Amino acid sequence: MPINSRIRGLRDRTPDERLGLVAEGAGLDVDALSALRTESGLTLDQANHMIENVVGLMSIPVGVAANFTIDGVDRLIPMATEEPSVVAAASNAARMARGHGGFRTSSSGDIMIAQIQVLDAVDPFATRLRLLEASDELRALANEQDPMLVSLGGGVLDVSVRVLPTRAGTQVIVHLHVDVRDAMGANAVNTMAEAIAPRIAEIAQTRTLLRILTNKAELRLTRTRGVFDAELLGGAQVVDDIVAASAFAEADPYRAATHNKGIMNGITAVVLATGNDTRAVEAGCHSHAGRNGQYSALSQFEKDVDGNLVGSLEVPLAVGLVGGATRAHPTAQAAIRLLGVDTARELAAVIAAVGLAQNLAACRALAAEGIQRGHMTLHARTVAASAGATVDEIGAVAARIVADRRIRVEYAREVLSELRGKRTPA
Repeated sequence: MPINSRIRGLRDRTPDERLGLVAEGAGLDVDALSALRTESGLTLDQANHMIENVVGLMSIPVGVAANFTIDGVDRLIPMATEEPSVVAAASNAARMARGHGGFRTSSSGDIMIAQIQVLDAVDPFATRLRLLEASDELRALANEQDPMLVSLGGGVLDVSVRVLPTRAGTQVIVHLHVDVRDAMGANAVNTMAEAIAPRIAEIAQTRTLLRILTNKAELRLTRTRGVFDAELLGGAQVVDDIVAASAFAEADPYRAATHNKGIMNGITAVVLATGNDTRAVEAGCHSHAGRNGQYSALSQFEKDVDGNLVGSLEVPLAVGLVGGATRAHPTAQAAIRLLGVDTARELAAVIAAVGLAQNLAACRALAAEGIQRGHMTLHARTVAASAGATVDEIGAVAARIVADRRIRVEYAREVLSELRGKRTPA
């Protein structure tokens, strides 16, 4: 059964009702998503086997972004985040792209790079050539470490060698280019690097030091584009202003840092929900933003021939469906089931699309109304809860502090006290 990501009125339902609607939209039995409920998610015993010195658990809200069509397929997208407005903004941006086919994606493949550092080579340029001459041998030795990966069509595809001047002297750096298929790939490439390091040292007639993957995953790029309807955005002036804001972020690293943070609001939320490595993905994306010598925007916005806004995004995404927390964490497993993706490449496509949608939503808010209006309206519910409002009181308190434009905890406490006073019999 195909997923239907267009669920009207989702925000007006209770969490349990939303879970039922989301399961129905995804063509799943609600029990398949039970791990998304706190009482059925990660246990303390399970956590104790995941990391060291476990003393407890920390819950992060998981919301579901709706309205997404990605490569012709509807997706309901789990997002783990503590920040108000992120899920709603992504859903709204996806709605604006939906009438124009949603998001289209492409990928450069599933290749990760392992690095082996060679120190103290007497003849570094000749060492580079000796290592390249032995590339077939090194590739075969590395592939022996993971026959299962090779049987699935993965493994080492290439060996490259760089001569690198450093303040500690000239070093020779060997790169293994490894197709990791549906894994994030860290364990596979690190094992290969460790295994071939002694042979590299023999060929180089010196010693090796670091043997580890790089999170600069420049050979594992995911690209996405979407057309956002000019009328739904607010008209031609809003389109032009978003283009101007995008150009600002491309040219200025100060603006680019915040522009890219908006992209990562979407990307990190999906990476976290699916049990993938948020730090690795963030490191890769930010390194890509500086690939041309200056930190710049990861996305671009332009106006097409019909006057609509076209967004484009290219990011390295080292994510997987096998191994790590993706397999060990029950909530991550439920998130993967909800997404309905079968490959790491499909997962990366979803993540990139959410990043672009979130970025567009932030740019539109800045260009059309200022970021605080929409963000602080949603933030008001958090402020009301922080002031001590119960579930039944949060809506009224939030509405009042927004109307009065005083979205602060101390004022929320005053409103709450006033509200409770009116309920108390004289």
